Amino acid sequence: MSKQAPTTEQTNLNEDQVVDYLRQHTTFFIKHDYLLNELTLPHASGKAISLSERQVQVFREHRDALQTQLDELMQAAHENDAHFKTSKHLLLNLLEIKDLNEIEYVVKETFKNDVNIDFSSIVIIGAPTDYPLADLNVVPVSEAKAALGKLMDASKAVCGRFTEAQLQCLFPSHAHEVGSAAIIPLRHGELLGLFCLASKNEAHFNSSMGSLFLSYISDFISRLLPDLLLNARRSRVVEEVPSLLE
Repeated sequence: MSKQAPTTEQTNLNEDQVVDYLRQHTTFFIKHDYLLNELTLPHASGKAISLSERQVQVFREHRDALQTQLDELMQAAHENDAHFKTSKHLLLNLLEIKDLNEIEYVVKETFKNDVNIDFSSIVIIGAPTDYPLADLNVVPVSEAKAALGKLMDASKAVCGRFTEAQLQCLFPSHAHEVGSAAIIPLRHGELLGLFCLASKNEAHFNSSMGSLFLSYISDFISRLLPDLLLNARRSRVVEEVPSLLE
């Protein structure tokens, strides 16, 4: 008796079945390598290429993608190394300061040679009359809340572009020149002030950039500020006493 011919349902395979079969038989094309040159795939140029040519193309694309990732990692490593050196230099210099006014001077000196940072600022939140001898930007709480809004509630660095009112408060002498900025709160229980860096480049500081080193710096300054602010208020009292005795 002759064997019955397979029906159409038995011989037709769908794509999923073919895929499953090839996944389960990964040596299929090793045993049937002649098929690699018989199978053709469309190419971006419009010319059909063999499966083996396509495989070589995929390998090259993967190689290029890996090279791009490696280049990005190397660039990030160089940037992190530069950030580390800058942070170390700044923190060591901050250890030497004795006066509130020295903070901004040390910060400006640290970043003056950084081609990506054009402006820096330390903003103290408080009553200007408490720090009459301070050269820093001292902003009353009510004015700061009106100008800065939600920035007053930030617990970590906020990077990006800011409103004209915010920039006038943070960088009063350079507000119109700032393209983007990083605003880092200085907290020791309560908000003491803000550590600010800015660039003329609108794209330099963006909302997705890392802020680990900026946080280290702000944490360090936040530990120094309470004693420096207290000493500044005491200096005000010392200055006022002689006038009261006259």
